[in-house]
Amino acid sequence: MQIIHFTDTHIQAPESKPFMGLDTTRKFREAVALLRQMKAEPACFIISGDLCHEGNAGDYRHLRALLDEELGSFGVPVLVGLGNHDHRTPFRQGFLDQADGDLEQPYYYATLIGDLRVIMLNSQQPKQVAGFLDEAQLSWLKSELAQPAPGGNLIVLHHPPITTPHPLLQQDHLLTNPEALSEAIEGHEVLGILSGHIHFNSLGTLNGVLSAAGTGVAFGLEATTPDGMRFLDNCGFNIIAVREGQMMVQPVVLPGPQTEIMYLSVQKLEELAAAHFETA
Repeated sequence: MQIIHFTDTHIQAPESKPFMGLDTTRKFREAVALLRQMKAEPACFIISGDLCHEGNAGDYRHLRALLDEELGSFGVPVLVGLGNHDHRTPFRQGFLDQADGDLEQPYYYATLIGDLRVIMLNSQQPKQVAGFLDEAQLSWLKSELAQPAPGGNLIVLHHPPITTPHPLLQQDHLLTNPEALSEAIEGHEVLGILSGHIHFNSLGTLNGVLSAAGTGVAFGLEATTPDGMRFLDNCGFNIIAVREGQMMVQPVVLPGPQTEIMYLSVQKLEELAAAHFETA
């Protein structure tokens, strides 16, 4: 089984001011064009959060139309989750066309792709950069994992549940309660964990399970020193293969100059994050 894992698309509607001057819609189209050249035949697409950059209803409507246009011809499910840049109410209004009910409730669900159960978690917290899984969601996860799934389980969330090689990213770029997720998957057939948020490829294990964070479709990050971070004009995704009870990961980076488009100090990153959530 082949799965295409996108993350951090940061899509913006045409009328929105582009973040760092990036045309993220064009980048997504180019990523899908490469998949067509590769003659990819995925069983599904996964987008693990930061679907939109500003996260207003117009951006999510644009994203829905973009996914229908670019991925509809593949004829397979498109599974999306929320990241720290996403906002629950505009997402439900613009992407899901939901008008009633509790629009601020966490968005998580499970679905069967063939014999494989894909579990989309919501590690996003309103007005927070770091990730967290609450008790209600963890209880639901345990109940899902207790149900039979002949092909095993694949878990998806925005924030990586494992540490990274870069000290700077330990502060607010990870799941803050990975031990709770580790305990929830104990004794169950979990083939792998997919995430994003950190905008570069990173592999490790959680309780013996392969955990793979992907680079962003919109841009990449490079934490060069403990004092700051480089934003890179690149684009990538992961091709996931599930075979004989194992998950394998093939990173794909689109051709391009990989140039630096911004450098931000730790202080500036904190100021921008605070400003973003104050106006959200």
